[in-house]
Amino acid sequence: MFSFVELPKLLSALALGMSVAGPIAYFQGKSHQRQAMAVEALESSVKILREKGEIDAQVSSADAADLCGSYGLPVDEERECMRRLQAAAAEARDDGLHPAERPTIRE
Repeated sequence: MFSFVELPKLLSALALGMSVAGPIAYFQGKSHQRQAMAVEALESSVKILREKGEIDAQVSSADAADLCGSYGLPVDEERECMRRLQAAAAEARDDGLHPAERPTIRE
């Protein structure tokens, strides 16, 4: 197989190769792991935004009675809830912002 003279040379070449290739493989693996984690985080945020968009669409398409009825309120509190929702909808302008979110114009 190998003679005793060639064996130390072979082992030293193997050690040198591992000492050069080891760190390269380590940092390359870390880079791939970071990239995979970034992709996973992006997919998660896209999923959350899609769910949020679906909820927003359901709330936007629901009328005041459906929204207040889904809270399980007593009848008299449900009427107050509907009144407040209708007042807020009437108060909202085309920009869709609530009064507290609208920019103020200072003179």
